[in-house]
Amino acid sequence: MITVVRYTDDMVDIWNQFNKQSKNYLFMFDRKYMDYHRDRFKDHSLLFYDEDKLIAILPLSEHGNLLISHGGLTYGGFITDTKMKQHTMMDCFEALIGYAGEHNFTSIRYKCIPHIYHQQPAEEDRFALFANGAKLDTVDVSTYINLASPLKMPKGRKAQISRAKREGVVIEELTSLDDFESFIALENEVLTERHDVHAVHTGEELKLLHDRLPDNIHLFAALKGDNIIAGTVVYEYDQVVHTQYMAANDEARVIGALDLAVATVIDKYKDSKKWLDFGISTEHGKIYLNEGLCSQKEGFGGRTGVYEIWELNI
Repeated sequence: MITVVRYTDDMVDIWNQFNKQSKNYLFMFDRKYMDYHRDRFKDHSLLFYDEDKLIAILPLSEHGNLLISHGGLTYGGFITDTKMKQHTMMDCFEALIGYAGEHNFTSIRYKCIPHIYHQQPAEEDRFALFANGAKLDTVDVSTYINLASPLKMPKGRKAQISRAKREGVVIEELTSLDDFESFIALENEVLTERHDVHAVHTGEELKLLHDRLPDNIHLFAALKGDNIIAGTVVYEYDQVVHTQYMAANDEARVIGALDLAVATVIDKYKDSKKWLDFGISTEHGKIYLNEGLCSQKEGFGGRTGVYEIWELNI
């Protein structure tokens, strides 16, 4: 018999400890990360117990009569340990559906954790979604590099990396508030010009998150003199490094400064991580592929992996 308990702040140590020992651990599910934007997302995370034993946790936020796993995170499916088996996940979904119905939620928007982030196979939730009549709502295209066996970069990309070096571009990891704010200002210039949107994070928020999780969040900046002309904010996981943001100004695009920044990240992590995840090149909820952006990422030796979002009606 599975019991469902809603998360409260006095459970922070229980939550974080279980997440840390899980087979699909992500630092984004640590409360030091999740709670930075709690003023924008109403948390409704759940803990699942088999009698008195905690067997799973599920990051959730509530949006009217909809639950999302999680509204403020890229993904957020069930987090489980190595003892989780398929029949137990089926029981967890039965309990989740019962809980959602009792609390007047009409649907759950479920963001699966991509398999490259799993330390052990952890796709019990995908079958449980299918078995309970959930529908695949969104498939977003990301680009992954197998760092142990990367595909070759084309000559043009290598030439741009060499040009950036000749032009005196230097890649440094920066940590100050001014650095994060300068980078996000550059990111917002690019996003506003090309997509009329802004970055999810402010420079101040990224600095806060970096200070809370300094081993996981990094800014690699391409410097020309004293100016940041390009760079990438990297999220470091157990076996994946993810480019959360990438940006370059007009000069940087001409001389290959972002190419050098990404190549530096690849070289830094090639012996310690399995994958580099560039993030999506599609628009959420739309069947639209930004072919130029996707091609740019593929030019570093990456190929397609997907992020899935399912809709489960209660």
